[in-house]
Amino acid sequence: MQQHVPTSGVLFYPVITFADSLTHRGSVRGLAGENLTSQLRNYYSNEKQVTAQTPPVLLLQSDDDRTVPPQNSIMFYEALKSWQIPAALYTFPSGGHGWGFRPSFRFHDQMKQLLLDWLQNDAGQSR
Repeated sequence: MQQHVPTSGVLFYPVITFADSLTHRGSVRGLAGENLTSQLRNYYSNEKQVTAQTPPVLLLQSDDDRTVPPQNSIMFYEALKSWQIPAALYTFPSGGHGWGFRPSFRFHDQMKQLLLDWLQNDAGQSR
């Protein structure tokens, strides 16, 4: 069986960690159920899973996201940089959670430009 390895990642307001104080509880229940063991908590905490093989990543979030704390992206970015993985992190001052590609998102045009620029110039960076 051929394994497919991503060449880059684009993450919008991602759930990165399963640490109690920062995670999104609905994601925890959906992936691991109600009885989360410490082993599964560690496994699903992506900031702990970064390796030299992790592809470049673009992270986009809002500072006022009350669903997934922005610290999730910050932790992942720091983990990527500790492995010298190319990465970019953009935090918009407002927008909350779930804005995706909604044209009503105040920073919609800026977000699209950042995304296009990253895909054209940084996503395929070799390490």
